[in-house]
Amino acid sequence: MACATGRPGEGVRVNAHRGRGAGGNPANRFAAFRVEVDDDAWVDDDPRPLRTEFLADDSRSILAKNEAEDLSFDYGLNPYRGCEHGCSYCYARTYHEYLGYSAGLDFESKIVVKRDAPRLLESALARAGYRPGKIAMSGVTDCYQPVERKLELTRGCLEVMARFRQPVALITKNALVARDLDHLAELARWGATAVYISITTLDPKLARVLEPRASSPRARLEAIARLSEAGVPCGVSAAPMIPGLNDSELPAILEAVKEAGGGFAAYSVVRLPGAVASVFEGWLERHFPGKKEMVLGRIRAMQGGLNNTTPRQRMRGAGPAAGQLRALFEASCRRHGLATSPPELEMRHFRRLTPGQGELF
Repeated sequence: MACATGRPGEGVRVNAHRGRGAGGNPANRFAAFRVEVDDDAWVDDDPRPLRTEFLADDSRSILAKNEAEDLSFDYGLNPYRGCEHGCSYCYARTYHEYLGYSAGLDFESKIVVKRDAPRLLESALARAGYRPGKIAMSGVTDCYQPVERKLELTRGCLEVMARFRQPVALITKNALVARDLDHLAELARWGATAVYISITTLDPKLARVLEPRASSPRARLEAIARLSEAGVPCGVSAAPMIPGLNDSELPAILEAVKEAGGGFAAYSVVRLPGAVASVFEGWLERHFPGKKEMVLGRIRAMQGGLNNTTPRQRMRGAGPAAGQLRALFEASCRRHGLATSPPELEMRHFRRLTPGQGELF
């Protein structure tokens, strides 16, 4: 393989697993044993593509109560665990370790599927003890990752929420969200939904290696346009901003979102918890070796290390560089007329229904 410093497609060393973000499987921090291979060992590259496995999840509940003080939702709903989009920077990779897998290739090739998600959600919302609150989809995965096109679990959950008029905020980097305009428009009629489309770059070459199996930047902007035209509140999550790699694109991203019809925006600074650090470092080495130390150094300067666990601060970092990025975001939002928060979701229209029957009075 050739190796050079530069943009993707310009002599940069290619990932051994085409279409994947991670270059391997770092050790699971909970594993009692692990195998290490000598650095000089001869390894035959397997030319076959790494196939994705879909594993059944037999969970009996679907809503996870939010305990984090800096997240503005009451419940999280994840129809899947793991994500085939393959973003090397994804903080959610560490959650796969709790399942006994690695935060590396396992996270993007062993997808846990909650096939009963719509039914479990309907039962939860109908329960007398359920306290209505805002649901977020998704926290540890992308609810519109590629297999959703076939399984339609997110669509099934939205159908349930539309009937109950259950408020839900979605975040995704897949244009597939526009498929569900019927349910989203019904929720929007009751002020019960807002959609964030995640856009990290407008450069299709960078997007191809940064988020290998996600929709192109163009397709995401088109999804914003379709949602907005249908009356569904839609904006952008410019996240994560990676200093020295894509942070300079923030104003252009916000301008493009406004032109597409988006109404609000958010951003965050990358953080690299646990094994995510080694996955992302390996990604930089493969695709931007000349920028690796500069990018990592800037992350450390903004986050006080490669990870930051301080509530509120972890999203946007601290220090002069973080302050400059925050000021740039706020100025760009003012310039383009973008709100820095989504519309408040309405709780007063929620109605408790018995599964398969009408409204309970």
